[in-house]
Amino acid sequence: MTNPTAAILVIGDEILSGRTKDKNIGWLAEELTKLGISLCEARVIGDEKDVIMAHVTHLSDAYDYVFTSGGIGPTHDDITTQSVAAAFELPVIRHPDAEARLLRHYEGTDIEFNEARQKMADVPDTASLIDNPVSAAPGFKIKNVHVMAGVPSILQGMFATFSHTLTGGVQPTRITIQCAIGEGSIAEIMSNIAASFDGVSVGSYPWFKPGQFGTAVVLTGLDKDKVDKAASQLEALVREGGHDAHRDLDNSTFT
Repeated sequence: MTNPTAAILVIGDEILSGRTKDKNIGWLAEELTKLGISLCEARVIGDEKDVIMAHVTHLSDAYDYVFTSGGIGPTHDDITTQSVAAAFELPVIRHPDAEARLLRHYEGTDIEFNEARQKMADVPDTASLIDNPVSAAPGFKIKNVHVMAGVPSILQGMFATFSHTLTGGVQPTRITIQCAIGEGSIAEIMSNIAASFDGVSVGSYPWFKPGQFGTAVVLTGLDKDKVDKAASQLEALVREGGHDAHRDLDNSTFT
C-alpha cells in the first residue's frame, strides 16, 4: 500500500539567514497528510538560479508532486520564475490573464502598476496559473511543480484553490503510546516492533516534567489494522516489563 509522494522546496536567502522563520513546511505537511500524500522531503535553498534549477529538476523527477514557496514577487531577488522556466528549458512569457488580474487588483488604488509589479505576470510558457485570492499575483504549475508565494497566508490561499485537484491516497493512521520509561530502556522493544510490522513506522519522543519522565511512542502507517496490532503489542510488552503504558487518545507527543 503506497500513497503519492511529494517534496517541498522553500526558496529564500531570508530563510537561510534566520531573519524570516519558515511557516510553510509544517502547514503543507499537515495538509498533504490529510490528502493521503506522503511528504518525503523538504529542502531550504537560497536565491541562486543554478541551485534552484538543480533542485527543481531533481525533485520533479523523484516525486509525484513538488511544491515551492518563495521568490515570485516583484523585486530583483525574486528569481524563482526564471529559474523554474530554465530548469524545464522554457521561455518566460508575460501571461495575459495574469496581467489582467493584476490590473484589476491595482485599479482604483493609489498603488502604481509599475514595471516591478508587472513582473509578477511573468510565468514559464505553457504553465497554468494558480489563483491567488489574497493578493492577486498568481503562482503557476509546470508539469508536477506547483510554484507558490512565500508569505504563509498567500501560500495557504493558493493551495486551497487547487488542493482538490491533487490525487491523494489513504490518510495515515497514527497511534501514540505513552510509556512511563525512558526511550533507551525500550529501544529493543521498539526495534522489534518496527521489524515485525512492515509498513509501520515507529518513532519515539522523550518527555520530561517535574518528578516524571517518559516516552511517547508514535506508530504510523497506511494499514489501520496493522498499526493497531503493532500498538497493542508494544503496549503489552512495555507493561510486561513493569512500566505503565497506555494509548494517548489525543495523539499528543507529551503527556
